Amino acid sequence: MIIAIDGPAASGKGTIARRLAAYFSLPHLDTGLLYRATARVLLDEGSKLDDVEKAVSAARGLALLDFEEERLRGREMGEAASVVGAIPQVRAALIDMQRAFAARPQGAVLDGRDIGTVIAPEARVKIFVTASPEARAQRRALELRGRGEKVDYAAILEDIRKRDKRDAERAEAPLRPAEDAKILDTTDLNIEGAFAAALSIVNGAEAAS
Repeated sequence: MIIAIDGPAASGKGTIARRLAAYFSLPHLDTGLLYRATARVLLDEGSKLDDVEKAVSAARGLALLDFEEERLRGREMGEAASVVGAIPQVRAALIDMQRAFAARPQGAVLDGRDIGTVIAPEARVKIFVTASPEARAQRRALELRGRGEKVDYAAILEDIRKRDKRDAERAEAPLRPAEDAKILDTTDLNIEGAFAAALSIVNGAEAAS
């Protein structure tokens, strides 16, 4: 069983994906980490994020293991990943890695922005997780505050709206729900409520198959 979970930043898709993976004992891949890790390589070597040749080289050099997640979180890395992810050649370089993960015999849970539309269009379960920009900004602010980072809600909201626009308008694999995806709006849901709603969608898809 492949579970494809897509959605914009801070919608709750990552938390839902991890909870579903644990519940069904499936491997999980946060595909956003691939783009964050690619951006991290460029930043560490002092290269520009829009340097296509170096970005593609960084993407091809990644492995799915040993990500230093602490260095891949935060506002800076989210924005950097969005810039790198808009490069078609980078997305192409990472497609095979993601598809191989999805094709594991026992199945998998993947979350990102193009799982149901590009990486695993054959997925049995597709969920598009969304929430209002304001709710997502509030969640991101709480997350950053919990990490000890300085929080500017207005700046976070602006970042989220910029990322939404860039992700939706990019030429390659724009952020959008797959035609057969179930929409899950988490604006007014807590973590438990969002997970329960997602689990209901998965169980419904299983029952119908």
